[in-house]
Amino acid sequence: MSARAEHYTRLDQWIDAHFEEEVRFLQALVQVPTDTPPGNNAPHAERTAALLNEFGWQAEAYGVPEHEVQAYGLQSLTNLIVRRRFGDGGRVIALNAHGDVVPPGEGWTHAPYGGEVADGKLYGRAAAVSKSDFATYSFALRALEAVAAQLPPTTVNGTVELHFTYDEEFGGELGPGWLLKQKLTKPDLLIAAGFSYEVVTAHNGCLQMEVTVHGQMAHAAIPHTGIDALQGAVTILNALYAQNKVYQGITSGVPGIQHPYLNVGRIEGGTNTNVVPGKVTLKLDRRMIPEEDPVVVEADIRRVINEAAATFPGIRVDIKRLLLAHSLRPLPGTEPLVQALQKHGEAIFGEPIPTSGTPLYTDVRLYCAQGIPAVIYGAGPRTVFESNAKRADEHLVLQDLHRATKVVARTLLDLLS
Repeated sequence: MSARAEHYTRLDQWIDAHFEEEVRFLQALVQVPTDTPPGNNAPHAERTAALLNEFGWQAEAYGVPEHEVQAYGLQSLTNLIVRRRFGDGGRVIALNAHGDVVPPGEGWTHAPYGGEVADGKLYGRAAAVSKSDFATYSFALRALEAVAAQLPPTTVNGTVELHFTYDEEFGGELGPGWLLKQKLTKPDLLIAAGFSYEVVTAHNGCLQMEVTVHGQMAHAAIPHTGIDALQGAVTILNALYAQNKVYQGITSGVPGIQHPYLNVGRIEGGTNTNVVPGKVTLKLDRRMIPEEDPVVVEADIRRVINEAAATFPGIRVDIKRLLLAHSLRPLPGTEPLVQALQKHGEAIFGEPIPTSGTPLYTDVRLYCAQGIPAVIYGAGPRTVFESNAKRADEHLVLQDLHRATKVVARTLLDLLS
């Protein structure tokens, strides 16, 4: 056995010996809610920092100023950085996972914040996306520290940073975006929270918009004295859904990404059942494939909305951009990440690990915008759908957590050797 192979074996053995502890760590993280909205996530950061302190680590806590958080639509937000140095010189490798998550919704058969383990799966909101990778990355780093301490001082050189942030659901600008803007970190390479067996190197962009349709309220007994904002909104909705069918004819050349699409995820309006609605608000989400130009996409959606509104006399429409997240394409310099993850993924999972794109959008784009090569890899099922992410009974197969932790630990050893 070569010296490097022996090092891999030691990492694997440490992770095997501490896996029950890793599961308990993840359970503790799942048991602290981080519903976003409303986005009161500082308490989870405090709990995470306390758990990391038990490993002998000092988590640097960076609270985003209250006025910025509230103006953004959240309640509290603290981001964490843990820095662990090995030897002299070497790369800085960051591992980023987000703790914020959408509310649990209905239909659960396991408590959404129970962290219950049943049939080899851990259930709970964010168990798969992405508190799971708080555990993956923390225990991969712990394994590396334990093994590196037994090796000659020059064997492992560099720094590993854990970035645990709390703004992925709202776009990341107050999570990784804020840490980067404040110049609190500038890693050489990044691995970010994963959700499938693949090494993800590209993802969709996302445009979110708020459309407010103004009409004129009136008593339902004399509706002709008003202007029905809801009927006007339906006209706009029909135009948007027709446009969505057009998008299905546009094909991306990135494996794992199919075509653009549009979703209207929230509708609010009206005052009572006996009142003609005077105002209705729609919130839409337009996913952009990497080949699309966001400026052109936004202009086209505004055109569709305005042209539809013009066919319904009397209404007035306000259109507001809520989020513009650019798509991700691989940067030069990602090759060491991809090669190491694929090599160890195949060794641990017993099957080839391809690269792919994902129709999701992630915080990774914010690192790449700063010129930092990055990929997405962590604990997850074969597909996002299998984990029930953002649905009832979200869960993580514990074997996948176990294996991903080994892959990440081995990859860190390679990148810092």
